[in-house]
Amino acid sequence: MTEELQALEKTHTWDLVDLPHGKSAIGCKWVYKIKTKSDGSIERYKARLVAKGYAQEYGIDYEETFAPVARITSVRSLLAIAAVHQWPLFQMDVKNAFLNGDLTEEVYMQAPPGYSDYPDKVCLLRRALYGLKQAPRAWFAKFSSIVHQFGFSSSSHDTTLFIRRSDKGMILLLLYVDDMIITGDDHSGISDFKLFLHQQFEMKDLGHLSYFLGLEVSSDSTGYYLSQAKYASDLLSRAGLTDTKVVSTPLEMNARLTPLDGTPLSDATLYLLHILRYIKGTMFHGLHFSAHSTLDLCAYSDADWAGDPTDRRSTTGFCFFLGDSLISWRSKKQHIVSRSSTEAEYRALADTTSELLALRWLLEDMGVTHSSPTVIHCDNRSAIQIAHNDVFHERTKHIEIDCHLVRHHLSAGILHLLPVSSSDQTADIFTKTFPPGRFRDLVSKLKMASVKPP
Repeated sequence: MTEELQALEKTHTWDLVDLPHGKSAIGCKWVYKIKTKSDGSIERYKARLVAKGYAQEYGIDYEETFAPVARITSVRSLLAIAAVHQWPLFQMDVKNAFLNGDLTEEVYMQAPPGYSDYPDKVCLLRRALYGLKQAPRAWFAKFSSIVHQFGFSSSSHDTTLFIRRSDKGMILLLLYVDDMIITGDDHSGISDFKLFLHQQFEMKDLGHLSYFLGLEVSSDSTGYYLSQAKYASDLLSRAGLTDTKVVSTPLEMNARLTPLDGTPLSDATLYLLHILRYIKGTMFHGLHFSAHSTLDLCAYSDADWAGDPTDRRSTTGFCFFLGDSLISWRSKKQHIVSRSSTEAEYRALADTTSELLALRWLLEDMGVTHSSPTVIHCDNRSAIQIAHNDVFHERTKHIEIDCHLVRHHLSAGILHLLPVSSSDQTADIFTKTFPPGRFRDLVSKLKMASVKPP
C-alpha cells in the first residue's frame, strides 16, 4: 500500500479540495492481488487503489470510454514475422500505467481508506485512476502521443500496433494495455527507444519475451513456440483434474450437445470433463512459428452443411498460414440457414475473404507485402464456380450481396481460389468432429508441436 500511495503522489494523481456544492464524490477501495510467474511461483504481492467507477454518470464525469487492445491475430503475426527474420522479441511493462493518463473531465473521489490526514477534503482527480470508466482510453491516448514523438506511427488496421521506419531498419511495437512487445531489425533504435520510454514512464524491462497475456513464448534455433501450459494447469487445478486420465480428442465422434433435441443427459458435465481430459493430454502442445519458412499467406476455407440439428444452420471454418505458421482461424455457426452445401461453402468463402483482406493490410503495415493473389483452398468446386461466374439463378439469387465480395476481390486479383481434396482440407477440423486418427492428422497440419515443459 505504501508503494502504491507513493506512486499516486509521484504522478500527482489528485488535488485535495473541498467538494463543490452540487457535486458528488465517488468512492474507492483497495484491491489486493498475488502476481505469479509463468511457472506458477509468486512474483510479488500487489495493492492497488481502485475508484468505484460504477458510480460515475455519463455526460457528467465521463463520456468516451473505448480503448483498443492488441488483437491476438496481431500477436501471432508478429511472432511469425520475427521468427522468419530471426528478430529478437523484447517485453516491457509500464508501472501504474493508467496514472499517466490525463483526465479532461471533472471527477471527485472520496479520500482512500487509510488516508485520513484531511478527513473533510475530497480528491479532485487529475490522472486516470484505475477503476474510472475513461481510464483505459486516457492511458492509451497518452502512450500514443508519447511514442509518436519518437517517430512511430499507428497502424490503421490495428491501432495498438506502432511502426517506426528509418534508414537503419524497422521497429514494431504491439501494446496490450500496459504490456508491450518490441521487435525489429533496428537494434540500436530499439535500445534508444527503451531508454526513451524509461525517461517518459516508470518502466520494467522484462528482457526477452517469455510470458504475455497468459501465452508462454519460448524459442530455439528452429523458431518460436507459443503455448498455454500454465493456463491449462490452472484450469485443471480449479476443476480438480490434475491427476485425471487423458483422451485423444476433445469431443467424441458424432457427439452433439443440443438444448432441446434428443434424450436428456443424466450428467451434462461429463462432456466438459472430456474436454478437460483432452487439455490434460495436450498441455505442452503449442504453435510453432518456423524460422525456416516463407512469408507467403494462404488460407483454407470450409463449412459443414446443416450440422446443428436444432436450427439446421451450418458452421464456417477457416485458417490462415503465413508460410508454415498458423496465425488466424475461426469456427463459427453461420447466421442463416443455407439451402445447400454449396451455399454454405460460399458463405464460408465470404467470411474467409473478409479475414484475408484484414490480414493483408495488417501484414503490409508489418513490412510484409503480397503482390500476388492469396490462395484460398476450397473443397467445393460448385462454390468456386459461383465465385468465378457472375450468373444469378434459382439456387443463388437469394444469397446476400455482401457474400459476393468473393467475386469482386477474385476479379481484382487479391485472391485465387484453388480446389483441394477433402482429405487435404485443413479447415475441416473447425467444422465437425473426427475419429482419433483423422483428428491427429489435421492437428499436425496446423503445425502444432510439442513444447518441452520448463
